[in-house]
Amino acid sequence: MTTTSNINLLGVVGCGAMGRGIVQIAALAGLSVRLYDSAPGAAESALQTLAETLAKLQDKGKLGAEAVAGARSRMQVAAALEDLAGCDVVIEAIIENLAIKQTVFRQLEAIVRADAILASNTSSLSITAIAAGCSQPQRVVGYHFFNPVPVMRVVEVIEGVRTAPEVGTAMVELARRMGHTPVRAKDTPGFIVNHAGRGFGTEALRIVGEGVTDFATVDRILRDAAGFKIGPFELMDLTGLDVSHPVMESIYHQYYEEPRYRPSVITAQRFTAGMLGRKTKQGFYAYVDSKQQVAPEAPAPAARPAAVWVSPAWQWACEQVQELVVQLGGRLDHARLPGPDSLIVVTPLGDDASFIAARDGLDAARVVAIDLFTPLARRRTLMTTPATTAAMRDAAHGLFAADGVPVSLIRDSAGFVAPRVLATIINIACDIAQQGIASPADIDLAVTLGLGYPQGPLAMGDTYGAKRVLTILESMNELYADPRYRASPWLKRRALLGLSLLTEEL
Repeated sequence: MTTTSNINLLGVVGCGAMGRGIVQIAALAGLSVRLYDSAPGAAESALQTLAETLAKLQDKGKLGAEAVAGARSRMQVAAALEDLAGCDVVIEAIIENLAIKQTVFRQLEAIVRADAILASNTSSLSITAIAAGCSQPQRVVGYHFFNPVPVMRVVEVIEGVRTAPEVGTAMVELARRMGHTPVRAKDTPGFIVNHAGRGFGTEALRIVGEGVTDFATVDRILRDAAGFKIGPFELMDLTGLDVSHPVMESIYHQYYEEPRYRPSVITAQRFTAGMLGRKTKQGFYAYVDSKQQVAPEAPAPAARPAAVWVSPAWQWACEQVQELVVQLGGRLDHARLPGPDSLIVVTPLGDDASFIAARDGLDAARVVAIDLFTPLARRRTLMTTPATTAAMRDAAHGLFAADGVPVSLIRDSAGFVAPRVLATIINIACDIAQQGIASPADIDLAVTLGLGYPQGPLAMGDTYGAKRVLTILESMNELYADPRYRASPWLKRRALLGLSLLTEEL
């Protein structure tokens, strides 16, 4: 079988954005590359686009003239699939259609040498299924790059059930040669990155679907409070629902309707309506001249509460809120029970405000919950019960925004917004580790590089505390009675033992 030491000629089938990106990094790494596309003129057009891209990089000083000239000399159009006969590795980067990919792989198998490696850049289809029609499935491997390939320097190396281990190893080494970071994964729906990314968008959609708050508020909370570079609805607009919604459905069905990956009717309707995002100028946001249109946040009310009583249920939380209230110029009610005019502030972890009010016998009309799971310095989230009065809501908003830190108001939700999304992300990553799809280190590496999260999901769980994450999930599971929120055994065991979520078993 081909090894990285004798990989010199690479074939790329499919000259769209992904195929062009693969050609670019391969040629710059010193590989000779042959481009093929079944559409007449597509390969020639791709070669011209690549030449222009390399010239721009040279003009910006990112590449030298010698590197550009060398890369251009190593790229060649293949007029027919048969022109890939001498390739050591062929990477397929065509439409996400299993039947079409299987046909191409059978054709390639009849053309290339017996020891050549055949790789698919599929993002969601089974490598085992793609290889099933081949006479030598052991040489078929998944090689999933991310768009744009030259910028997103991570590639998932996926071994099907019959892929030879040395094939995976050769492709890992080839990725490093091309300047990318390889992560190895078992052949499962979504591999690592698309699998781990299920929690971010689907839980945000569920929050909006419950009427907890709107798209823009979810995005603001997850950007400001949780530290994500982009909110889930902004991300879906950027990717396009024509891409993201089918992936949601594909992974859900491939996992035999696993509740953790359940799609949303919200994206199904918008996909049908053609509200795909930036590319159609209308998605969750409207776009004018490619600029996102979003209404500014309403200014904080001038109202303030007469006094603030903070629930003593969690001593550390009570002290933190009391300290903040004093800093903001509020007056504390230190009585054992809240006074008749006091704003009642509760600090649930996973529970909703209604449950806390009922459990502790508090006047729900005056109850407002504050989220302490994420830092209070960048954004604060306040949550009302269905009975909370507008006067108490506005007084709480005015007080907690008094120092200029933005405040988001949401309706009652087990887990607020950021905690339930973070807990879902962490839980899914724990289950990826539990299933042995990838090592804990590769899970975190793939997600940070592939999705740009502030931390890998397992490290994120350590940061927020595995026990706290488990508490949130168990509370949500109790309220919703939905197996979507059942905690992964990986999370449960490490939380019980006080271990890092990155801890592997012997």
